Amino acid sequence: MMIQISRRPARLAIAIVSFLALFIAVSAQEPKPSEPQTDSAKKANARPVAEPAAAPEPFDGASVEKMAASCVSLETELGVIEIEFIPEVAPESVRSFLNLAGTGALDTTTFSRTVKDFVIQGGNLATSEKWGYELSRKMARKLPDEPGLVKHVRGIVSMARPETPNSATTHFFILVGDGHHLDGKFAAFGRVTKGIEVADEINKAPAEGEKPNKPVRINRAIVMPCKK
Repeated sequence: MMIQISRRPARLAIAIVSFLALFIAVSAQEPKPSEPQTDSAKKANARPVAEPAAAPEPFDGASVEKMAASCVSLETELGVIEIEFIPEVAPESVRSFLNLAGTGALDTTTFSRTVKDFVIQGGNLATSEKWGYELSRKMARKLPDEPGLVKHVRGIVSMARPETPNSATTHFFILVGDGHHLDGKFAAFGRVTKGIEVADEINKAPAEGEKPNKPVRINRAIVMPCKK
């Protein structure tokens, strides 16, 4: 009697071998996860984060003539104060103020200090609704002292600063009274041509010491050609 040997095991073995060969071939083509970087490799590949360059501002490099022909209108909550400038006396102070107005940096800031019958002080960019990195960078810039022959009388606009020389930033004050003790020490760079009565009203508002109970806001500062 002839015994027939089943071919099924052999076929099964061939199928298994073929599957394994195919699996190995496919596995060899699949992308492998990258090896985790060591700390030294990370440091080698790290790039220093460069601080973005400051964008050019409207009056960078402007001539004295161009700055003298430009005026600023401060649209406050109590009315408009218009200012003309004296760049031949204090060019860097004028340039800074025009750049602040021209870039919107003074918008929504407040007159955060008042001294009765003497001054109202603005330019604290930290009081802005838009306070952030850009405004803090602007306020960190230091201006050179530019004391001139202009007398600190009613209507004059001048740079505020601490006692330290060359430490003015963005703070400015408008005189509603005379301040001759400031002559030759602070940079008088402009004068009010319209709206001194608005400055008077800001000055007389209720305050605790030199801090107004409700600081008056500059809604918008606009650079415009001076009226002839």
